[in-house]
Amino acid sequence: MGRAYSVRKASIEKNGAVKAKLYSICAKEVYIAAKAGVDTDTNDRLRRLIEKAKKDQIPSDIIKRAIDKAKGNNGEDYEEVTYEGFGPGASTFIIECLTDNVNRTVSYVRAAFNKVHKSLGVKGSVAYNYDYLGIISFIYQNEEEVLEHLLNEGIDIIDIEKDGNEITITSEPSLIYDVKKSLEKLINNIEYTYDEIGMFAKEEIVLSEEEKETFEKLFNLLNEIEDVNNIYHNVKLD
Repeated sequence: MGRAYSVRKASIEKNGAVKAKLYSICAKEVYIAAKAGVDTDTNDRLRRLIEKAKKDQIPSDIIKRAIDKAKGNNGEDYEEVTYEGFGPGASTFIIECLTDNVNRTVSYVRAAFNKVHKSLGVKGSVAYNYDYLGIISFIYQNEEEVLEHLLNEGIDIIDIEKDGNEITITSEPSLIYDVKKSLEKLINNIEYTYDEIGMFAKEEIVLSEEEKETFEKLFNLLNEIEDVNNIYHNVKLD
């Protein structure tokens, strides 16, 4: 054990236009998840998104409108698309988007790479260097107690790691809800310091100062695109 993961996705401050994007992303994610069913007892993805939205202080009416929209047939629909690209140095990107116009989205994403003289890759050119994982972190003192509890509950995890007072658990994405339910039996009022399902680089790389400037410019260009939902990369952040 001992593989640690840092945050690879965009950091979104909750103010102004950036807050509006956060709300828009949440609404589209909830809408897509609710299309598969609005019952949170059977729809794990929807349940998790609602929990995350509440933690991020997303207004409840935004969540409700997205679910109500999914129940109807108003002709509006979103598609999940993923792009892979190459940044400065040995950096790579995985860009997850939610869009109602794929041609528009890919043109915006490609333009962002072109502006820094970098390029998109074909499907699979980057993803093989990433793992699709569920990762949660929380404050607790006894790592061995947590591991023993999960094993006794029949919960299979990939990794558990302790850094100071923080424990991080890595599991298959499909099992993350079971892991959390099991932990809630052990730890009263558990609060998660990190709770994500996504793509995580198997190895991180370090950029030179010049490369770092280009990387940050590209990252910001991608993050400004309304259709972009998550940005994952393999760059070791300070």
